[in-house]
Amino acid sequence: MITLRPANERGTANFGWLDSKHSFSFGRYYDPEHMGFSALRVINDDSVAPGAGFATHGHRDMEIISYVLQGSIAHKDSEGNVEVLPAGEFQLMSAGSGITHSEYNASQTDPLTFLQIWIQPNTLGSSPGYQQKNFGQPVGLTPIATPTGENGTLHIKQNATLSQLILAPNSQLTYTIAAGRKVYVHQVAGELMVESQRLAAGDGAKITERHTITFKNELDDQSTALLFDLP
Repeated sequence: MITLRPANERGTANFGWLDSKHSFSFGRYYDPEHMGFSALRVINDDSVAPGAGFATHGHRDMEIISYVLQGSIAHKDSEGNVEVLPAGEFQLMSAGSGITHSEYNASQTDPLTFLQIWIQPNTLGSSPGYQQKNFGQPVGLTPIATPTGENGTLHIKQNATLSQLILAPNSQLTYTIAAGRKVYVHQVAGELMVESQRLAAGDGAKITERHTITFKNELDDQSTALLFDLP
């Protein structure tokens, strides 16, 4: 089964300095039909004004992934990590037993756009952790976060895998889904055919009860998506 989550039906929040679109219930946006998907709890598409950002706040027992699409994030946390994440960078912060952090637009003149992703962990109360990496833009399916952290991937505390899916113009890729697993696809840029369903930027697709799924890029521009393989 393939169920679409259209971009224009997402929840919204606008505070002037922040314009956010929520794929799942978050903050003041509540929709009982969109409370998350398997262990995937949050996908927020955030645009942050120059110099603005999220002041120091706390989290616990959540795997928090940031993927910078435009601009750069200035990050600081209670574990002593002070970093700048440029466009194309993935960050995985394991909140574990508790962590505080701040995230600001590192520029005073340029906008910041990033995806904020929350995945519920399968272990509670573990030590907080921080990871950051740029995986480039290779064509095909590139693992970003895995349960083992193998082959240079980010180590996520859940039986889940996040991959970057990039298809060249007029190409396709077939993905095998293990028994009992679920897949969520979030379209980042371009368009993507998920079997017969078309995704544009910001759209999502919940995929269940499938053994394989075929992705096609039928356009003359590159297609970029995130693929979550979930328990």
